Amino acid sequence: MNTKQLREAGVPESCISSAVDAVARGAKSGLFADRTPQEIVAEIVRAPEVYVGHRVFDALARDLVEHHTEEIPSEKRTVGFRQWGEEIDEPSKQQMREACSLPVSVAGALMPDAHVGYGLPIGGVLATDNAIIPYAVGVDIACRMKLTITDLPVEDFEGKSARLDEPLVKGTRFGVGGHWRNRQQHEVMDRDWNVTPLTAELKNLAWDQLGTSGSGNHFVEWGELTLHHAELGLEPGRYVALLSHSGSRGAGARTCKYYSTLAEKLLPKRYLEMRRLAWLSLDREEGAQYYAAMNLMGEYAAANHAVIHRNVLERAGAQALAGVENHHNFAWKENHGGSEVMVHRKGATPAGEGVLGVIPGSMADAAFLVRGKGNKESLDSASHGAGRRMSRTEARKQFTWKQWKPILEKRGVRLLGGGLDEVPGAYKDIRSVMAAQQDLVDVLATFEPKVVLMCNDGSRAED
Repeated sequence: MNTKQLREAGVPESCISSAVDAVARGAKSGLFADRTPQEIVAEIVRAPEVYVGHRVFDALARDLVEHHTEEIPSEKRTVGFRQWGEEIDEPSKQQMREACSLPVSVAGALMPDAHVGYGLPIGGVLATDNAIIPYAVGVDIACRMKLTITDLPVEDFEGKSARLDEPLVKGTRFGVGGHWRNRQQHEVMDRDWNVTPLTAELKNLAWDQLGTSGSGNHFVEWGELTLHHAELGLEPGRYVALLSHSGSRGAGARTCKYYSTLAEKLLPKRYLEMRRLAWLSLDREEGAQYYAAMNLMGEYAAANHAVIHRNVLERAGAQALAGVENHHNFAWKENHGGSEVMVHRKGATPAGEGVLGVIPGSMADAAFLVRGKGNKESLDSASHGAGRRMSRTEARKQFTWKQWKPILEKRGVRLLGGGLDEVPGAYKDIRSVMAAQQDLVDVLATFEPKVVLMCNDGSRAED
């Protein structure tokens, strides 16, 4: 190929020299036996990150990646963000400041449950211009809350709650590798899983884990819901409700890892120290792919909860009266300040005006059904829970079941499974968190956990 043909193939002027060398080396290596140099060069131009590390085309691919990022402003600027709540450590605030210094960032907010995460802190909200950040969405894409209010009698909690144990234990599976021997059924598996090459590969894994729950703070639990006002077509009063917290499982984690690695390859050298905040342009193929994959993971996470609730309610002989659900690890295209932006809510609940959501506490602390107030300073967001005040390792060192079993019993909680890393002492006070965001949400109902199932961390609750 001559230089004219290289330009016609889309090679920018600054990369012509490396392209000439790549074509020569490719011909010498016999790489053009099945495809023409023009076809391969055009493919490298379209997706150079795929060829980074290639034994022949690596230099050209790296030059093209660097060229694509040259138009990004080199000067650092920081957009402002408002913080809710006082119990937020300095590392979390520093992570938020770094996120707000990205050239694609346009606005930010920090929720009262914030604590350190990968890249963006948990409880961080970040709006970007035409860009999406895989780690600002998070590893568990579309992690989600689902609340179902049932027709079961509240009296079931008064000395008879054991009858509600079996539906929880048999209605789902827990853990990193948790799966069903016989696959569950849901129409989400009839969707087009070929939206990206990666999602096509992940379909079988997703199907195996459909209707299961993860480890860590994921749970399925029965509780007593007190509805404070007439809402959801129901009268004020006490109800038995089912609450679950799970996400997109292994498929979501694999999606995050793949596209985060891809984003890091495309990151301008001057931002390498912020690789956990590597972004993908929505104008480019890889950004469009991640956005499509993320949305599919959102549908899958919703289906995951639907199957869990279907299984548990059927085993309990219960009917659903009403329900509310929401994502909290996701990125939405929204209009703020007169412009369309991508709002990342990593551990933050959508709280636009009138939007319903669920904000949980811990295994023995209340959860809250809320209605958003649409506070623009928070980018229409609220906390996604109480927020950790210590690491899991620290919690296991500091607490014992001998200390916490009496506390759980006093609060009327039957713990069917869970770890010391999830006891209430590892979390901030959920009521203080709620008090700090009264300008973000109104509380419609309070949910007190009664029968709780989580993934064990290896500790033994009977010790």
